[in-house]
Amino acid sequence: MRILMIGDVVGTPGCRFLRRHLPALKKLKGVDLCIANGENSAAGNGIVPASAQYLFDSGVDFITTGNHAFRRQEVYTFLDERTDVVRPANYFPGNPGTGLGVIDMGRVQVAVLNLSGNAFLADGAENVFLCAERILPQLRKYRIVVVDLHAESTGEKRAVGFFLDGKVSVVAGTHTHVQTADDQVLPGGTGYITDLGMTGPKQSVLGVAPEIIIGKMRTGMPARFDVPDVDDCILCGCIFDVDEKTGRTVSTERICIE
Repeated sequence: MRILMIGDVVGTPGCRFLRRHLPALKKLKGVDLCIANGENSAAGNGIVPASAQYLFDSGVDFITTGNHAFRRQEVYTFLDERTDVVRPANYFPGNPGTGLGVIDMGRVQVAVLNLSGNAFLADGAENVFLCAERILPQLRKYRIVVVDLHAESTGEKRAVGFFLDGKVSVVAGTHTHVQTADDQVLPGGTGYITDLGMTGPKQSVLGVAPEIIIGKMRTGMPARFDVPDVDDCILCGCIFDVDEKTGRTVSTERICIE
């Protein structure tokens, strides 16, 4: 099975660019399943039902999120109602939505687990290792398990990758918006990449207009993070070839379309 995971889709420009390129990419690469991180897909940050539906209509099969999952109140009921949109499983139990979803492909079911890192993310999430350890028994009935690890620290992501090696099919990092060049198959057969990268404005600072970030860093004053409405974008992600019989990844391929 060829699973395409797409990095954080940022704002209206990122959504437009994804719609323009995803159908052809799926056909060209023979993609069976597409999972995208949509926590920044709404105009003005966060995710809303309309931006999620836009991603689905563009060819995305499943949406993961992260620390901006609850930014917009209008998505709360949507998260509770949908089984194909998840938020980190190690957030508070009473939060909207769930952290684990299952995609029925007919011949096989694919479980998707969303986790948040702890280092440098002040959201009070449960320890990511303990959360994963608690959930692993629930995942044994699924041959293919994909994890979106939304985290800041590259070291923490690598550690979680090795911790889950051989226990899940894929661990793909999101959140930092910069694609890393370390996609690989870990010794136990888990496909891994520290960060999938971003789908959004190329000439930006993590999707935000550079002058806004520069001004904030120079002055220390608050600033509204506006996404430039441009067509010059990138689509970043990674394809994981997973053996349906064993659930192990056999190869990886980074994707970056400009």
